[in-house]
Amino acid sequence: MKASAFVYPWDVNGDPEAPARIADLGVAQATLAAAYHSTRALTPRHPRHRVVTAEYAAVLYPPDPARWEGRTPRPHESGDWAPGDAYGEAAAALADADLEVHTWVVLAHNSRLGAEHPDTSVVNAYGDRYPWAPCIAQPATRAYLTGLAAEAAVRPGARGTELESLGWYGLAHLHAHDKTGGVPLGDAGQYLMSLCFCPDCRAGYDGQGLDADGLAAAVRTVLEPVWRGAAPSDGGWAGVEKLLGGATANATRAWREDRARTLQEAAVAAVRAAAPDGFQVLLHADPVSHHCGANAGVDPAHVLSVADGVVVPCTGGASPLTPFAEQGRAGTVLAANLTVVSGMGGSPATLAADAARARDLGATELRLYHAGLASDRDLEEVRTGLGALA
Repeated sequence: MKASAFVYPWDVNGDPEAPARIADLGVAQATLAAAYHSTRALTPRHPRHRVVTAEYAAVLYPPDPARWEGRTPRPHESGDWAPGDAYGEAAAALADADLEVHTWVVLAHNSRLGAEHPDTSVVNAYGDRYPWAPCIAQPATRAYLTGLAAEAAVRPGARGTELESLGWYGLAHLHAHDKTGGVPLGDAGQYLMSLCFCPDCRAGYDGQGLDADGLAAAVRTVLEPVWRGAAPSDGGWAGVEKLLGGATANATRAWREDRARTLQEAAVAAVRAAAPDGFQVLLHADPVSHHCGANAGVDPAHVLSVADGVVVPCTGGASPLTPFAEQGRAGTVLAANLTVVSGMGGSPATLAADAARARDLGATELRLYHAGLASDRDLEEVRTGLGALA
């Protein structure tokens, strides 16, 4: 199975040993960040630093002024954590180590966008804004994300791209110092707290035959027992239908799925228009279409008709691959994404067995998160595991 390791430019730039170290793992590809959200990341082997703080979401290359002239919003260049064409420098070094380089592009997850342009953010039923979560129903935001996808994905020398967060983001953020877990919401509560009530979404609900004010009031009402400490109403989508009623729940889902699907179509089309022939386009995806987050909730049949394949989170088990594998499209890439950083819940020691199970469920490739964050011991176990697979 072809394997690729995720990498940040700051893992490579300034460390002349990094490209060979990554190649020696047994991977054929590096998936290198070209546009990324704010983060604080370890660099356990770098000769000049141990922690990199990316203060805000940024592109890790110089954006094209002509593309963005007069446009709002527009991407920000990174600060001193990835100066200049950090992506290009790292990509060249990785290619010199005989690694195929693909871009890694984070889209609808951008706290600086929400801070500078609050009206772009998802607004919940209580009126709270989520600055990390751009509302993908808004025309200006959709245009920004589509333009960013095309520019950040198609960097010089890249053979393909992996588009993360190309869909709805919601309450869950995984932000540093996050204090939102005190009341368990369950899957249904997460969905309700991720419904957006910005003007564009209110109009969208109206188009589905819903009264937006009444919907927001209903969300607040059904969540009130949860805030008081009652067990969350879970059960996946059935739980949402139980809380809101089937007709209302499915009308909200129809609006949101339409906005996600059409954005995915537009972004992938923009990437293909800018890319050379044979350029591979994958989406980080969750097969449950109402889910929010970095792995965008998608309809498997639809997304595989749009993109060349998907990258699917499999660290907790490979069952999410099944709905994609059932589509049975020849040549489709189904990449199982396995965390190999033991300190982040990964299990590099069981990589061979985990990959074999994923292969049995339809995986055609592996993605390993994350070559820059892992310890030396983790990387040695990755090398052993990939060797066993070979």
